[in-house]
Formats: sequence, C-alpha cells, structure tokens
Amino acid sequence: MTITRRTFLKTHATAVGAAYVALPPSLALAAPINFKIGHDQAATHPVHLRLVEAGERIKLQTNGQFLLQVFANSQLGGDTDMLTQTRSGALEMVLMPDIILGTLVPLASINAMGFAFDNEVDVHAAMDGDLGAHIRGRIAGSGLSVMRNFWENGFRQITSSTKPINHPEDLRGFKIRVPVAPLWVSMFKAFGCGPTAMNMNELYSALQTKVVEGQENPFSIIESAKFYEVQKYCSVTNHVWNGFWLSMNSRRWSAVPATVQDIVQEHLNRSAMDLRDDVVKQKDALRKSLVERGMVLNETDPKPFRDALQAAGFYAEWHKKFGEESWAVLTKYAKAIA
Repeated sequence: MTITRRTFLKTHATAVGAAYVALPPSLALAAPINFKIGHDQAATHPVHLRLVEAGERIKLQTNGQFLLQVFANSQLGGDTDMLTQTRSGALEMVLMPDIILGTLVPLASINAMGFAFDNEVDVHAAMDGDLGAHIRGRIAGSGLSVMRNFWENGFRQITSSTKPINHPEDLRGFKIRVPVAPLWVSMFKAFGCGPTAMNMNELYSALQTKVVEGQENPFSIIESAKFYEVQKYCSVTNHVWNGFWLSMNSRRWSAVPATVQDIVQEHLNRSAMDLRDDVVKQKDALRKSLVERGMVLNETDPKPFRDALQAAGFYAEWHKKFGEESWAVLTKYAKAIA
C-alpha cells in the first residue's frame, strides 16, 4: 500500500490564504530562515509526507521566510548520529524515535514500555495528557526543545524469517534486531532473546544476510522498508507503542522570531495529529497488503508475554530506574502493568 507524494498531498490539501495571518513587514523583508530536519523513514512513509506537507504550508504562510528541508531514510545519518548533530546545532531539527531519545533523556522512552498499552485510546490519552507533559518537561533540560504533539509510529509487531512468534517461549534464543535503546534490549533479554542493537539504516541488509532472524516495527514500516522481501512471518504482538519527538536544537530554535515560531509550531503540530489519523486508518489495509505480498500473519495474546516480563523482574527493574513519580504517571494510563 505505497502512497505517492502527489496522491497524498492532493488528498489532504486544504484551503489556504484567507485564514492565514500575514507576517509583519519587518519579518517579510528578512533573509529566509533555513532549517533541515532528518528522520529514518522511507520517503513513501506517512511521516515523511506529513513533514513535507507541513513544510509547504509553513513556506506559504511565512511568505518564504521559513524553509524546511526534509531528509528521509537516514540521509543525514543514523538516528544516533542525527541526535548528536541536533544537540551540537549542526542539524536544526530531527524527528527522533522516543526510544533513541531515551539514550539521552531516559524518561523520553517511558511510553514505549513493553506491553503497557492495549489500545490507541489509552495511549493518546496518556501522550495528550499528563504523561506527555511529564516527558516534555524532562526533555526541556537537555539542550533540546520539542514540539507539543507526539508523532505516532504505532504498535510494533515482530517479524521473522524462521518461525512465527505465538508465545513467550518462542522468543528464547531468537536473534532479533532492536533499536539502539536500553529499554528494548532489556525487554528482549528478559524473554531470553539474543537482541542485536542497530540503527534502522543497517537493518534490511542484516535481515537479508541472516545476521538476525527477525526485527520488530509497526506495519507501516514493515511495508515501506520492504521487510516482506526478507521476512516470512509477521506476529501481531503489539508489544510496544511508540513514536517520534520532533526535536530541535534549543539555541537555533530560540533565534527564530516568535511570530515565525508560532506558525512553524502550528503546522508541525497539526501534521502530527494528521499522522495519528493516518496510522489508525491504514492499519487494516497494511495488514492486507503484507499478506498479499506473501507474509503469514498470526495473532497473539498479550497476557502471557506480560506475565513473563513480570516474572523476569523487568517491570520492577524499570520502575526503579524511572522512579516512583514517573512510574505513577505512566501507570495512571497503563493500568495493565500497574
């Protein structure tokens, strides 16, 4: 189910012009402000399309005074490289996976706790409410600024070239790629896996050459990255829900005039909410598409997996690491692990 940029922008185009507030003459005469933003998704992924769409709206409303260049597919480096670049100011913006940002600000990954959420309703309530605000407050002290709205990636599924994953026991000895993220390395070790941490831009070749047997990602990435070419089974585990923080170098962002900041934030936050709708609406179509491409899908029950993590001490370990206050905010919404 590949979406072309032309089709996407035509379908989601909205009337512009009269509703926009013109910039003050002093800003309209200023030299253009150029910001680059990098991410690790394919150019066909809704994340990229929504960023491009936001950039076009921003350019229009600012009369060309703010230009957002969007770089897909890790063109500017892997996630960890782009995080370093953004912290230094070499890159102005990055759409950073929460779990990778967690290597800098540990709390940024708390929403991606294993089997914490069963549905999008609870997750959205958390990220739009106290949990999202709690995380943003912690990120603010890191030299990065983040937009208000979280960019959805969705629930993640496990794929394999060797076997379906039906029960926790199926993960024992399973060689799986995970992002460079302590939380998920810890989770899969608790299942008895052999997790290998690597950035997204290395993953396809690792699957193709059998360095790892499997990986885990949402349906949209399994398709856009063409993992169906090198993976046979897709187990619907919904083991974590995660997404991206749209992060900026605080120094570079603070130099942008407040009037322009307001416009940029308005459109990027709007695109984040539009992406949320995309992810939910496309879920069934993506499942169908993967089956049509030859993947074998199987459903799983989350309770045995959650019980296995509980028995292994995984939740107790991360409860201690995140602290009482943060754990209480998480479990206000993630009642299954409270």
